[in-house]
Amino acid sequence: MEEKKFVEMKVIGIALDPTNNTPIVVLRDQDNKIILPIWIGIMEASAIAAAMEGVAFSRPMTHDLLKIVIEQLGGKVIKIEVIDLKDNVFYALVSIETDKEPIIIDARPSDAIALALRTKAQIFVASHVLEEASHIDSASKVDEETVFDYGKDKDKLKEILEKMKPEDFGKFKA
Repeated sequence: MEEKKFVEMKVIGIALDPTNNTPIVVLRDQDNKIILPIWIGIMEASAIAAAMEGVAFSRPMTHDLLKIVIEQLGGKVIKIEVIDLKDNVFYALVSIETDKEPIIIDARPSDAIALALRTKAQIFVASHVLEEASHIDSASKVDEETVFDYGKDKDKLKEILEKMKPEDFGKFKA
């Protein structure tokens, strides 16, 4: 069986799909050659943005709670891996180190990334996923209007959230 090759990536920001205002988490490789967009839900975008900005809430949010539970049980999130892309849906795994044996948990990439940012875990994407996904060569110019930093564009996120109806939250795939 052939061993999968992985590329380490970093979250560089959140973008909005201009056609439907769907949030996109944007990953970039360490060599600044590949940019990978992954469409996510608004709640996950908010969780990722909060982690990127170091926002602390008075009560733990879902990804904070998951981090606390893992740590209280003696585990440590080591890495997350985006392992596959099928029918335009990305698949990820969360790798947790424990004193007994490693634990690998299936996860949506958006949740895995939100957890990785909170635990300072590494983010990897399988090479075949990068080849299959609609990635952008960094050599081509990234539209600065599309990728934005929540620290600077909080009003933009607030405007999107205020315009959304409760039934909109069920429409997103991640």
